[in-house]
Amino acid sequence: MEFFCFHRDRPGSRPLRMELLEQHWSYMDGYEEAMIARGPTFAADGDTPSGSVHIVDLPGPAAARAFAFDEPGYQAGVYRDVLLRRWCNLLGRSMWDFPSGRRGGNRYLVLGLGAGTPVRLDVPAGREEELIAYGPLLSDDGDAWLGTAALVQASDADTARSVLDPAEYADVEVHDWAFGGRR
Repeated sequence: MEFFCFHRDRPGSRPLRMELLEQHWSYMDGYEEAMIARGPTFAADGDTPSGSVHIVDLPGPAAARAFAFDEPGYQAGVYRDVLLRRWCNLLGRSMWDFPSGRRGGNRYLVLGLGAGTPVRLDVPAGREEELIAYGPLLSDDGDAWLGTAALVQASDADTARSVLDPAEYADVEVHDWAFGGRR
């Protein structure tokens, strides 16, 4: 089962986040085989970390909760909240299979939060080359559609946002994002 996990940083937590960086990476190394995508999000200044995205393939909801809440930064209080949802990898690949790789263009996390009625659950036509990861956010049992999460390469945030139709969502968030992991 695939899961989308977005830890959002607490304001002012950057020093603690940096102090725990090696512990975070070591923790994530234990999930290397399960990782579909990972990386930090950034505040408007493009430099200050604002969160951490991980898309992982795990045995089930209990394993996903353990992954999210045993993470060293979460345990130490770096994060203000965690969005954890079942996810479906509609592209069928990991971020490491993205044709442009780590380089080239601006990268964004685009989250569409559901408005109740499920929207189309297919990949937007003509956008495949921009999409690093794309899929619906689902309930733990996979029966209820709760939104959509996408990692996108785009010229700017507005272009990234256009991957999702805002009329189909209660809210659409766009965050600067970068490929994560050890360099």
